[in-house]
Amino acid sequence: MSKPITPVISPDEDGTVVLERRTDQAKPPQMYQVALLNDDYTPMEFVVFAIQEFFGKDRDTAIGIMLKIHVEGKGLCGVFSRDVAATKVNTVMEAAQNAGHPLQAVSEPID
Repeated sequence: MSKPITPVISPDEDGTVVLERRTDQAKPPQMYQVALLNDDYTPMEFVVFAIQEFFGKDRDTAIGIMLKIHVEGKGLCGVFSRDVAATKVNTVMEAAQNAGHPLQAVSEPID
């Protein structure tokens, strides 16, 4: 995919107009981290299930993230584009609600 070209019009020394081509540098999209938050009611096994199911982590990694959530109050599950992060948050929260758990997921921009 080619980069967009922005025409720049600038006068020359003798007053003639010169058309220059400058390529615009596209910035990478803003990325968002998705984290799960600790609560006193959601079973640890459901948290592990959610991490495996919705973030594609293996069981050992999911258990490590779950323990971090339990101890520190919050655990990072992945980094995604804005739309994917929002979808992950909605999917986790809908699954938790359907299972009767108050598990919360949040999406935060990465600076």
